[in-house]
Amino acid sequence: QVQLVESGGGLVQAGGSLRLSCAASGRAVNSYYMGWFRQAPGKEREFVAAINWSSKSYYADSVKGRFTISRDNAKNTVFLQMNSLKSEDTAVYYCAATWRDSYYHDASYDYWGQGTQVTVSS
Repeated sequence: QVQLVESGGGLVQAGGSLRLSCAASGRAVNSYYMGWFRQAPGKEREFVAAINWSSKSYYADSVKGRFTISRDNAKNTVFLQMNSLKSEDTAVYYCAATWRDSYYHDASYDYWGQGTQVTVSS
C-alpha cells in the first residue's frame, strides 16, 4: 500500500506561484508514474501533469510552460511548481501513483491523496 499526502495549497493572486508537495509512504514510489490531477467545482477531475521513474514529464496543454513537475526519489516526494497562476487553475489538486505504464487517465492510478485546495483570486 502507498499513502499519499499533499501539501502546499492555498490562496494566491493571479500571476502568483505555489509549490505543491506530495509525500509518499508505505512503499518507495521511485518506479511509479506519479501524477497530479485537479477538480474544479462542478467539473470532472482532469489530468495536470505526470512524471515517470526516469523523470520524463508530461503536461496538460492548459498548464504547459507554467507548471513543472519534479520528483525527489530519496525523499519519496513529488512536487508541482505552479507559476503564472490563473483563476481557472482554482481547484482541488490531487496527487496519484500508478505502477502501470499509463499516466493520462485517472482510472490508471492505484493510489490517491486526499487533495489540497488551490484558490487563485483575480
